[in-house]
Amino acid sequence: MTESSDQRLLARHDLAWAIATGGICVVLFVALLWFAWHYAATLFLILAGVLLGVALNAMTELLGRAIRLPQPVRLLIVCLTLAVMLSGVLVLGGATIAQQATVLSNTIKSQLTNVKSFLEKNGVDTSYFELGQAEGATDSAGTTTPGAQPTHNLPSASTLASSGGAIVSQSLKVLLGTVSVVGNFFIVLFLGLAFAAQPAVYRAGLIFIAPAKYRAQTVAIVDRIGETLERWLLAQLLTMLAVFAVTWIGLALIGIPSSFILGIQAGLLAFIPTVGAVLGGLIVVMASLASGWVAALSAFILFLGVHALESYVLTPIIQRQALDIPPATLFAFQILLGVVFGIWGLALALPLMAIGKVVIDYFKGDDAVTA
Repeated sequence: MTESSDQRLLARHDLAWAIATGGICVVLFVALLWFAWHYAATLFLILAGVLLGVALNAMTELLGRAIRLPQPVRLLIVCLTLAVMLSGVLVLGGATIAQQATVLSNTIKSQLTNVKSFLEKNGVDTSYFELGQAEGATDSAGTTTPGAQPTHNLPSASTLASSGGAIVSQSLKVLLGTVSVVGNFFIVLFLGLAFAAQPAVYRAGLIFIAPAKYRAQTVAIVDRIGETLERWLLAQLLTMLAVFAVTWIGLALIGIPSSFILGIQAGLLAFIPTVGAVLGGLIVVMASLASGWVAALSAFILFLGVHALESYVLTPIIQRQALDIPPATLFAFQILLGVVFGIWGLALALPLMAIGKVVIDYFKGDDAVTA
């Protein structure tokens, strides 16, 4: 009778412990989701720094196959080479880039206005476009819109104060935006250099966090994720360079202005699969409309050729051992993260999917059983 009571008491303790453990896990999971949701931009910033560190480490290891030097020396050579290349582009083509970027911006705005006018002539409502006249402007009929001040009257003190406040507010927004962009750039750069300088230290620290009985599995998963990201990043860099060169040379031969900056944006957008190619092609075609329909059609054919080169030649050859994710699955995940987290989610959707795929493949394979 006593043994039966002890067994029931032990069962109650086990049930209470299981309920408490389950509740704690649920609370921790909800807290983790809340943290990831509210600090997604910071987490994506850290992930970008990790990817930069992985890319630098991959280049360092690749250099080590040709030159027998210590890892810090090889990393220094890689960083100096990249810095010299970037400085050369800015020194030799900085003025061209700035000039072509201004021309491209004005061309895109002009073409958007033309598209709006064309849609309005064909009875399409374009009120959702923010391309109208500014408040206080004078329309084509010579009438002054509401809020406009007569040109023959001096502005009042309140108008001057409000205008000054608006100028200061806009200037502050631009300043804070610039500081934010520059700050994010240096954060990613610092994290990338720190991770690339001592990859073994951060790998050991990540493995140390895992429980002792799962440490062997953690080692295998971390190593596979690192290898997968390294192969993908090297392949992606080669693809981006090829897209940049082909787009730049092709548009220059067609005679499209701002061909160099259009090639740069096409190469950068190639980092984002599927969506990046569509955005790059749309920008190229819209910028080419200013040169006539023949130039626009030629640019569209060039875009189709570059897209075919990227999708059916470069990706199968260069990235055949890097990732194997169905395009529809990747596109849906990109759209989801892009809508929820903006540009960060759109740009880093593929690395996140790669990490998830490595983990799933590991636990589905035989290695998880034998580990």
